[in-house]
Amino acid sequence: MTEKFEIVDEYIASFPPEVREVLEQVRRTIHAAVPGAGEKISYQMPTITLDGTPLLHFSGWKSHLAIYPIPPIDEDLSEYQSGKGTLKFPLDKPIPYDLITRLAQAFLASRRS
Repeated sequence: MTEKFEIVDEYIASFPPEVREVLEQVRRTIHAAVPGAGEKISYQMPTITLDGTPLLHFSGWKSHLAIYPIPPIDEDLSEYQSGKGTLKFPLDKPIPYDLITRLAQAFLASRRS
């Protein structure tokens, strides 16, 4: 990806409509789970912040979306785990927004503990 994005809206707008819709829903899901969260572009991807500090990143790809890093959660994530710190969700399968809610809540809980 060679484009440089200033804001999350620009990043999301760079994708085809079907991917854009999924990224917007991921964004809404995370914001609903983390009241008062902010956002910015960091590492050229959307970054959800809390109190100005990065909490998690998400990104869109040709065939999947990803969330980084993997939060401390007592749940088997092996179906989605890719590498040491990445969760990949295939775009050709239903996106588990309920799991994304739990992931965001786990990040929030870890930050507040």
